[in-house]
This record gives sequence, C-alpha cells and structure tokens, in this order.
Amino acid sequence: MGEWLQRVVNGYFQYHGVPGNLSSLYRFRDRVVRYWRHVLSRRSQRGRVTIERIARLSERWLPPPEVRHPYPSARFDARIQGRSRMR
Repeated sequence: MGEWLQRVVNGYFQYHGVPGNLSSLYRFRDRVVRYWRHVLSRRSQRGRVTIERIARLSERWLPPPEVRHPYPSARFDARIQGRSRMR
C-alpha cells in the first residue's frame, strides 16, 4: 500500500508542483496520511494506529512536497539567434 501511495503522491506532485502551489501540496499529502491512518485503523484488530506509527510510515513511503517546475520566466527564456521569422 505504501508503494502505491508513493506513486500516487509523486504523480500529484509532478503535475501540480508549480511555483505558488506549495501549500496545496502540503494539504494533499496531509490528507493522504490522514486517510491512510483511517484505513489502517479500520483494518487493525488491535486498535487504532498511533500518530507515531503513521508518522514513521509516511516518512518512509511518501515524498515531501516540493516545487518540481521552474517559474515560467526561467522555463520560457528562449533566445532567438539571428533574424526572427516572426516580424
């Protein structure tokens, strides 16, 4: 389950990891951890999964949120050499 969630979270960060969206990435990862804890607690016959346990699991399997795309000014900083065809 950890591997699958890692791929889901990683894909979300790849698509939505643009500058200015970091708080949304933290919120998404937090919600995934919360739902994962809920599911594991429902499956457990020994009681609930503790906060410490789910923190260790999330540190091991889920990547930290990060901006993965540069700002548009850095991305589209193309230089035209010679005469431009678009005159």
